[in-house]
Amino acid sequence: MKILVTGANGMLAKEVKEKFKKENEIIGTDKEELDITDQKAVSEYVKTIKPEYIINCAAYTAVDKAEENYEIADKINGEGVVNLAKAAKEVGSKLVHISTDYVFRGDLDITKEYKEEDETDPITVYGKTKLRGEQGIQQNMDEYYIFRTAWLYGIGGNNFVKTMTKLGTSRDEINVVADQHGSPTYAKDLSDIIYQAIQKKIPYGVYHATNQGYTTWYEFTREILKEQRIECKVNPVTTEEYINMMKITQAKRPYNSQLSKNKLLEQGIKIPDWKDGLRRYIKEVKN
Repeated sequence: MKILVTGANGMLAKEVKEKFKKENEIIGTDKEELDITDQKAVSEYVKTIKPEYIINCAAYTAVDKAEENYEIADKINGEGVVNLAKAAKEVGSKLVHISTDYVFRGDLDITKEYKEEDETDPITVYGKTKLRGEQGIQQNMDEYYIFRTAWLYGIGGNNFVKTMTKLGTSRDEINVVADQHGSPTYAKDLSDIIYQAIQKKIPYGVYHATNQGYTTWYEFTREILKEQRIECKVNPVTTEEYINMMKITQAKRPYNSQLSKNKLLEQGIKIPDWKDGLRRYIKEVKN
């Protein structure tokens, strides 16, 4: 099976290529990066290679910077995705796209979790542009998977686990937000969810894809340090307290990023718990 992976230099793209490479021909290497914002180039490239699947890992993910860079964020997260959808439709390719919890407002009662069919209402530029990408796919083709994920980390590049590990080993105490709730998601596990979905040929549509279980950034940090036996005091703070302490301006973060995985589970997709994902990530980093 021929698979085109976009965003080839990114953390998730590397995991996706690694997961699929044994049985498939993977197009999209570090030297062969496709600019998804170039409609003509996308159309011609997809026509030439005719992949069975396009897995789009390309995205503008700088949530705070997006507030001042709407045009470029929308060009990548919106227009670029529409380009891929149209090109895929033209040659009969299936499209796999990675979206985000930010398409929701993020203020759902913490006793509840977001389901795929819940109303979207993004309040950040990042969320709005990612939703535009979702809608662009839905308006232009039928054979697609949209996987909404959250709190993603993995091998390569900066991520929350790496940052907290560094802070924990260099400071006596750190302050971490304790009023934002979600599921830490190991990139390797997300790539495996995508793999299972394609192998099982589950029904096309929108799915929520994070590791199982919910926590806060504060509890996540405590687990990160505990797993590595790092002695450091972790202080829980509110989002407002953190912003005031750090004297920063941020795009509004979701209070509730809890995404229900029931739709995937009903299709027989196996999803590891977030603590299990964290343990495996730490082990992989050490090796």
